[in-house]
Amino acid sequence: MADGTTSRTAPPAPSRSADGGGDAYLNRRTLRRGSAGWLLLTGLGVAYVVSGDFSGWNIGLSKGGFGGLAAATLLMGVMYACLVFALAELSAILPTAGGGYGFARRALGTWGGFLTGTAILIEYILAPAAISIFIGDYVESLGLFGLESGWPVYLACFAVFIGIHLWGVGEALRFSLIVTAIAVAALLIFAFGAFTEFNADGLDDIPVDPEALGSSSWLPFGLLGIWAAFPFGMWFFLGVEGVPLAAEEAKDPVRSMPRALAISMSILVLLAVLTFFAATGARGSAAIQEAGNPLVVALQGDGDPTALSRFVNYAGLAGLVASFFSLIYAGSRQLFALSRAGYLPRFLSLTSRRKSPYLGLLIPGAIGFALAAGTGNGARMLNIAVFGATISYAMMALSHIVLRRREPGLHRPYRTPGGVLTSSAAFVLALSALVATFLVDKDAALIALLVYAVALAYFAFYSRHRLVAQAPEEEFAALAEAEAELERK
Repeated sequence: MADGTTSRTAPPAPSRSADGGGDAYLNRRTLRRGSAGWLLLTGLGVAYVVSGDFSGWNIGLSKGGFGGLAAATLLMGVMYACLVFALAELSAILPTAGGGYGFARRALGTWGGFLTGTAILIEYILAPAAISIFIGDYVESLGLFGLESGWPVYLACFAVFIGIHLWGVGEALRFSLIVTAIAVAALLIFAFGAFTEFNADGLDDIPVDPEALGSSSWLPFGLLGIWAAFPFGMWFFLGVEGVPLAAEEAKDPVRSMPRALAISMSILVLLAVLTFFAATGARGSAAIQEAGNPLVVALQGDGDPTALSRFVNYAGLAGLVASFFSLIYAGSRQLFALSRAGYLPRFLSLTSRRKSPYLGLLIPGAIGFALAAGTGNGARMLNIAVFGATISYAMMALSHIVLRRREPGLHRPYRTPGGVLTSSAAFVLALSALVATFLVDKDAALIALLVYAVALAYFAFYSRHRLVAQAPEEEFAALAEAEAELERK
């Protein structure tokens, strides 16, 4: 089977690109190397996620109660920690812009690479569209410039922040770091203020469903509530896996990637614990379970705004901007890598004189704006994004397992603590989270499956016969397959 997930034969011979192939082809598709050190990469990892601390996670209280969401957050934290350790090893082996696609391409063949890359694209195209809607809601609620949430605000978000990305990756990551630092500082200030009003009696104040299996004051919706809260426990960490997508633009990626991933995850765990306990303890789980701005509600309840609640409200906007900005970056790099290798139309990987994949930024941005303006349903789009994310997590964890078993002698500058046991835990938990998405929003999961089916049909009938062998991820996999063939002879 030439394209089977376990095949070691060479990939299908690619056709030459319209611009001549070879060096000329790749010269028009290069990123600016050495633009990001470990600090900017760490900021990128936190930026992907930080908006989730300000809103969204609290809905998990309505699915599992305090105990259910706490257990779900713990399990999802373990999943992300295990996945990050596995990705640190994989990114040191293959430091290219392909990220998850590149890892799966090496381990699972062309089909595995495409399945993983497509899942990542679903996450990173849908999530910014959803966050642009949330930014619009914040702008309206804060009364900024008298604007209302709607397509002009969404358009401004995409136009301004894509423009910064087109300016250059170094400038973009420095902007992201500054905004992220503001959001993180605000979360720490919020926690300090909220803990002064902490009352443990409010943690389990959601009414108990007596018919739910295993229900109690801590698990008001029973044991199933833990599972249903998985997608919301993910919100404290969703996106950190995108750091390896910056590998081609990083300084010394073999060293900086593992370091940035580890520090990012440590910061996110700290923020998750502080935010979760401070918000629920200050006002009670029942009061914030459906709130669109749970941190503000935790500080002021039904009373008048305070200086601290106003500050946190503005900082929430900064958190949304940080995640929106960084997710655009991640989506453009995954699209760039897939296009450069021929999995998607090759023109999408063209780069400008400033080494930015301009079409990889503009076209997903146009799609995101159209979805935001056309639907206005940010929650549904985020649920679709979570569905794509869980598929990619399972595939990346599986890639680590396969490479450890099939190529034990491969040079690994960084090795995952625990080896395949660590990535196996990530794999099992990712599959559990994937199933949990159907418990939360079955329609969103089905929409994601439909998008997946269309993409797979394109790959099966067209692009898999036109792959570009010179692309770094494809060349790396082909060399490995050739070496394995020589060993068998």
